[in-house]
Amino acid sequence: MESTLPLPFLISVNVPPGLGGEREGLNREEVSCLGTVFFTVKPQTYEKIFRFLGRHNTEFQPFFDVTQLESRDDVVSLIDAGARKVFVRPEQLPDFAEFGSRVAPVVSGANPAQLASATEHGLLVSDFDTTAAETARFVEEAKAKKIASFFVKPVAGADLEKFIGVAAQVGAIPILPSTDVTSKEQAGKLAVPKILAASWKSDRADGLIPTVVVDEHDTALGLVYSSEESVGEALRTQTGVYQSRKRGLWYKGASSGDTQELVRISLDCDNDALKFVVRQKGRFCHLEQSGCFGDLKGIKKLEQTLVSRKRSAPQGSYTARLFSDEKLLRAKIMEEAEELCDAKTAEEVAFEAADLIYFAMARVVAAGVSLADVEKSLDAKSFKVKRRQGDAKGRWAEKEGIKTETNGAAPPAPAPVKEEPKKDERILMKVLDAGEVTTQELDAALKRPSQKSADAIMKIIVPIIDDVRKNGDKALLSYTHKFERATSLTSPVLKAPFPESMMQLPAETIRAIDVSFENIKKFHAAQKDEKPLQVETMPGVVCSRFSRPIEAVGLYVPGGTAVLPSTALMLGVPAMVAGCQKIVIASPPRSDGSITPEIVYVAHKVGAESIVLAGGAQAVAAMAYGTESVTKVDKILGPGNQFVTAAKMYVSNDTNAGVGIDMPAGPSEVLVVADKDANPAFVASDLLSQAEHGVDSQVILIAIDLTDAQLAAIEDEVHNQAMALPRVDIVRGSIAHSLTVKVKTVEEAMEISNRYAPEHLILQIKDAEKAVEKVMNAGSVFIGEWTPESVGDYSAGVNHSLPTYGFAKQYSGVNLASFVKHITSSNLTAEGLRNVAGAVMQLAKVEELEAHRRAVEIRLEHMNKA
Repeated sequence: MESTLPLPFLISVNVPPGLGGEREGLNREEVSCLGTVFFTVKPQTYEKIFRFLGRHNTEFQPFFDVTQLESRDDVVSLIDAGARKVFVRPEQLPDFAEFGSRVAPVVSGANPAQLASATEHGLLVSDFDTTAAETARFVEEAKAKKIASFFVKPVAGADLEKFIGVAAQVGAIPILPSTDVTSKEQAGKLAVPKILAASWKSDRADGLIPTVVVDEHDTALGLVYSSEESVGEALRTQTGVYQSRKRGLWYKGASSGDTQELVRISLDCDNDALKFVVRQKGRFCHLEQSGCFGDLKGIKKLEQTLVSRKRSAPQGSYTARLFSDEKLLRAKIMEEAEELCDAKTAEEVAFEAADLIYFAMARVVAAGVSLADVEKSLDAKSFKVKRRQGDAKGRWAEKEGIKTETNGAAPPAPAPVKEEPKKDERILMKVLDAGEVTTQELDAALKRPSQKSADAIMKIIVPIIDDVRKNGDKALLSYTHKFERATSLTSPVLKAPFPESMMQLPAETIRAIDVSFENIKKFHAAQKDEKPLQVETMPGVVCSRFSRPIEAVGLYVPGGTAVLPSTALMLGVPAMVAGCQKIVIASPPRSDGSITPEIVYVAHKVGAESIVLAGGAQAVAAMAYGTESVTKVDKILGPGNQFVTAAKMYVSNDTNAGVGIDMPAGPSEVLVVADKDANPAFVASDLLSQAEHGVDSQVILIAIDLTDAQLAAIEDEVHNQAMALPRVDIVRGSIAHSLTVKVKTVEEAMEISNRYAPEHLILQIKDAEKAVEKVMNAGSVFIGEWTPESVGDYSAGVNHSLPTYGFAKQYSGVNLASFVKHITSSNLTAEGLRNVAGAVMQLAKVEELEAHRRAVEIRLEHMNKA
């Protein structure tokens, strides 16, 4: 099979630094020598993978399954950082059309219908099961389609030898788990040399394959031969090991000392020659030259010369100064650059360019940088898709008479380049003194992280909603198969009563849920109207208001790999207390089709009618419109990602759905107000409890009249506590757009808090209860040092489904009123109608609604006749 890839397979690896940390299978160095890697990116691993890619994007050819990422910006950043190809859900493709061949769709399972998702840029079929009933038909149809850039990834535990054979039949690149392949023969594992030997084509009777040996600059050093055995030994030792046609294995440099470090192995496009990329120590050739094809030339030769001169130049000589005197070297580079720009003829340009390259390479060598490092940087730039403005910088533009702006104003500052955080880099919030900036500048600094554009989200969710609305259970089940990988599910709904076997939990978990259940129930039951409101607005005119439960409610509980019984409690308990007749819970299942037992147990306790085994926009659509199995509801409540929130808002605006929602929502956030009496450890823990939710979360500290030492104590606690957290990389992402604001008084602090309108407001100040009087906008308030936000999330009794992104200015959090509607009534006596009739008839006359006026007049005439 011809391929543009350097190897006829990809190696699927765990998240760095797990790469190479495997106890079995290929180690990191062996994977590095193969170079073609595949990652499945999850929100919690994104930052690690992004940093890894930033450091190694030219050492590997990385491919990514990004279907679990919600942010388009995150995916684009991976492409910009060097991802060779990312695989997205088919419905996401329009979002990434501009990136051409670097984006392709991914589907799940060996269903022949999935082949229709292939594009000109390829297709990935994940969870490919060679034993599935449909595999034979899939193979035949895939052969006929001849898909370019076709990849297949097996189900866990697959027979890899059989899987590779099937992949070869359909012309696909197999993705092999690093834990199941090795560099040498091992029971239960497949050896990479064996896979390669089965792929290459040799025209020699002994089966040896020609091998071109090159350095890191692709300069040919020599031609040798390889065998399955020698490739395995080279991989195992990460050195140059070849097959001598006469003497067996040949360990290059074993006798001469001119050894090789193996960098990469690859096959040519039609699989009849190998290439070894090596770092050569000394010479490759036995003659007085670098390689068997002659000595080095060009920039590589220049690097070798400059390295030698740096090492041997006499102290004080011009050559020595060139490497040690930064000002001299800078002047020479500037001089040669100007001479190149002034050159006129082709010969002059070539000559001056060579001079500039000479001194540029002197700068490289002086800094201890290699030509290979420069070439890696050039390669990395070739993968970039984000472009910075190409205008010349101010002083250089000015020198050439170029205006930077048509109005003569200073050019806008370039967008900040995202630097990769180091593992030990201090985790620190930005600090702003409210007294030193304007209100507008402060509000800009407090702006929440941007979310995916509404248009981009709608392009994704609207087709899904329409599909579920038209095709019901079939569509809903297909999306669950696709997105949750729960291909074993045959029904999208689990109906009550729920089997005991699905609620098997440790006793301590049951006790925790039961305690939380009772507290939430007690608090929400206290919110019931004791009796209908009744007011006599004037003699004989009685107005009243009474409440009734919403009959059918849909509760969205995020799930899948996460376990979120707290959200099921926060939504299910008030629905039960309100008396809702039908409670439908929607939660995405795990890949085996099951729901976490904690959620099933809560559903049982609150009397849920059913659990919809789906997530995302598809679950929202199913509850909004109903399907053959899913009960249509009157209101949908519960948190979710951007797609869930957008889907809720979309169906609530569709009169055909006739469904309401609780509120719009965004990423989690907290604002902590702290004064000198606050415990630094408590403050830090409250900030971090929200920062760990996600990289798009935001945490704000308002510091009231703290000294530098007091603020430093909090900063130290934030860093030290964060470094001990398992989600420290997520915390780094959140802290990057979080802020500490210094103020002088409680009044200033509360004014800023009310403008920000936080989801969670924590008051760690003296007389905290008194400050509550000043709270105008907040989702929920946590008062005093003994009230961490965590108690509100779980067990205190208040609800944790709260408005975010500033919506606390207009919305309440979920409460009992979220599950009831209020109905008003009017009850008039004859005297009451006489008393109010004049006003009603006059206003109806003003509005020219004669039937309204007559409805009163007819009754008055009837009274008068009587």
